[in-house]
Amino acid sequence: MKLFATSQIAGIDKYTIEHEPISDIDLMERAASTLVDWILHHAEPDQHMVFFVGPGNNGGDALAAARMLAWALSGIEVYILDLGKEMSDSANSNLERLQQQNRTRISYIDADSPMPEIKSTDWVIDGLFGSGLSRPLKGLPAKVVKHINASGATVVAIDIPSGLMGEDNRENDRDAIIRADVTLTFQFPKISFLLPENDPFTGSWVVQDIGLHPDAIEKTETPFFYTDHQVARKLLKDRRTFAHKGNLGHALLIAGSYGKMGAAVLASRGCLRSGVGLLTTHVPRLGYSILQNSIPEAMASIDQSDLMFTQNPDLAPFNAIGIGPGLDTKCNTGRGVQRMLEEELKKPMVIDADGLNLLARNPEWLKLLPPETILTPHPGEFARLTHPVECGYERLQLAIDFAKDNGVVLVLKGAYTAIACPDGTCWFNSTGNPGMATAGSGDVLTGILLGLLAQGYAAKDAAILGVFLHGMAADLAVEESSQEALLAGDITQHLGLAFATLKDS
Repeated sequence: MKLFATSQIAGIDKYTIEHEPISDIDLMERAASTLVDWILHHAEPDQHMVFFVGPGNNGGDALAAARMLAWALSGIEVYILDLGKEMSDSANSNLERLQQQNRTRISYIDADSPMPEIKSTDWVIDGLFGSGLSRPLKGLPAKVVKHINASGATVVAIDIPSGLMGEDNRENDRDAIIRADVTLTFQFPKISFLLPENDPFTGSWVVQDIGLHPDAIEKTETPFFYTDHQVARKLLKDRRTFAHKGNLGHALLIAGSYGKMGAAVLASRGCLRSGVGLLTTHVPRLGYSILQNSIPEAMASIDQSDLMFTQNPDLAPFNAIGIGPGLDTKCNTGRGVQRMLEEELKKPMVIDADGLNLLARNPEWLKLLPPETILTPHPGEFARLTHPVECGYERLQLAIDFAKDNGVVLVLKGAYTAIACPDGTCWFNSTGNPGMATAGSGDVLTGILLGLLAQGYAAKDAAILGVFLHGMAADLAVEESSQEALLAGDITQHLGLAFATLKDS
């Protein structure tokens, strides 16, 4: 799925109106119908609802939805924000329709009005301001927003929480943004929904398909994408009837150190479960028995050191290399990594964990990386690779620039993991859950990505598909248990079901 800036979405709306063709008021009717359908499926039949309506088309959506709901629910109140200016034509038309229906109490709020009573048992429908907002709310709108937020009511935002901007909120007033429990957004999630600092405002968000014109969506260019089942399924390769381990890739994983052999085990399992033909895991001497007893399917390559990685094996037999899980950052390990990179590798590579920490200490090594090496930092590791930032939007822009400048595929891990590519595109992932915030889940991802690279997937495709499958496996695991109890090993155990589910989608 493509993701767009809010200015581009306005252009797609305009194209739809002109080329479907459909009038603005009828497109608003279509959008309101999707809102009403969701509300009726989730609200109690006697639910009291309070609509807050602004002067623009977001307010028009709210008025249309209130009119439709008034036929099914008796407890509907509407409060219109009076800012001393005319409502948009479509919003005004929907107001007239609502007044003619004569089933709903309509009140106005101006600067001198007392704030309306909102009970904690109410549902507030936020239709104050839409995605076209370009500056922080002040005055009466900010006062109304703060009143809603303090009410304790369940808040459902139409398209976008009022006060939130679609992309960059660094200069916004966080106290003047609706804190929604649910956001019913039209056609596409807004980019700001995918950034951690905005989670308190969006709550759970649901995409409502309002039938915007497919030609407009196709023609409008964007660097941002959202990986869903359809995207991931197209990337997944089907196995040939006569496939054998020799043509499904041989991966080399360099991992583990004294006290951190679990990372090597988890990454190895992730790699093997990703469908690779052969895996050799290079571990310090102390890890030999651990590896052989834990993962008999993996071959062991033993370092000359008892405790840490110091020297890689001959790299010729391998189709892809992964390095980092549990590696540690001792001086001898750093020298071993440097020597390996100085061999002018031309093999696909994925680097994680302590491999990233060593890169951060030695940024000149970035020039030694094979083209399109996959780096998989969490925000802390990325800050060490670059510099600390104030918010997720700034981190996202930095990640995109870093990927382009260094020719790498950067997997910036998070709730909606962002995959920044050398071509300037950025792919947000749609799978996964908070249970993945547990030790070892990143090691499993490294193994999955390594396995896909060894099988011949291009780095960009491996990253997009691997992150999707990793999150899907975690989602399947929590269906049987809970987010709190999820272990990294549960993710590997459900990778097979993730592959099968994706193939059937």
